[in-house]
Amino acid sequence: MKNVTIALSLLFTTAFVTANEIADSQKKWIPVYKKQKNIPAPADMLINTDKEPNLKKGFVSLYNGKDLDDWTPRGGHCKFEAKGRTIVGTTVKGSPSTYLSTKKDDYTDFIFSAELKWEVDGNTGVMFRAASKSGDGKNKDQETVFGPQAEMEAYSKERYWSGGIYGQSAGGWIYPMWLEAHEQARTAMKRKGEWNRLTIQAKGDTMKTWLNGVPAAHWKTDQYKQGFFSLQIHSGREGTVLFRNLKVKELK
Repeated sequence: MKNVTIALSLLFTTAFVTANEIADSQKKWIPVYKKQKNIPAPADMLINTDKEPNLKKGFVSLYNGKDLDDWTPRGGHCKFEAKGRTIVGTTVKGSPSTYLSTKKDDYTDFIFSAELKWEVDGNTGVMFRAASKSGDGKNKDQETVFGPQAEMEAYSKERYWSGGIYGQSAGGWIYPMWLEAHEQARTAMKRKGEWNRLTIQAKGDTMKTWLNGVPAAHWKTDQYKQGFFSLQIHSGREGTVLFRNLKVKELK
């Protein structure tokens, strides 16, 4: 019996170590982020193994289907339009990244869900518990949105980190999707022309994400406690992203 227990313990330890190693397909990104001071050590990254939360009851829609009166753009002048059931975000050449943000800015614990679809490939994501600050020096008129963002990465990058967490104007990648344990999440992203569901749960110091129902990120912090949601359209030459079924359930 003792030998069986030891064998099982070794098996579990080996599985954990393998799961928390950077996948071979992702190792080319190690030198890219070598200088990022807060890039997490693979062994320290938590793994999300939870089922996606139930998305049917207790939710409030964040988009009224008519206009963007409950939202405000921050940080740039990329274009957002209300078009029926969807919000359409379009890159404007020369504009900084732009964040269409909820006017309500005190979300704390919640389950958030939305569906996104690319018409023109581009980087996007959903910021949560976000905040903003005015610039300084030459950029004093430039508003900066900062905080955690559940990334929905341009599929043309072909590394499939959607569902990971990026510190927007807050240090860079907080939770890159590069571990062996993330293989299922990396293959969960649908490409251009198809809808992808992003789900975010924040409870106290714990944040988790799911991509099309597949567990993705699991991150703990006491730094970001409340804030607004933002839909990002990244700066660049082109990009068009559609957002629909935006909803939130605040947790008590």
